[in-house]
Amino acid sequence: MTIHEIEQAITELSPQELARFRHWFDEFDAQVWDEQFESDANSGKLDKLANKAITDFRAGKAKEL
Repeated sequence: MTIHEIEQAITELSPQELARFRHWFDEFDAQVWDEQFESDANSGKLDKLANKAITDFRAGKAKEL
């Protein structure tokens, strides 16, 4: 199935089916994002950003939200 076919199929959903699809896709997308974030964290891709944030915090360059 192509992206175009998927897009077309989505336009043909009833309002109830579209709501159900949105809910499913939100859950699916969140799971994919979580897995990517975990993979990046475990591989060290985020270490530089984390170290910079810690350094800035210790230097007083952070403010409470």
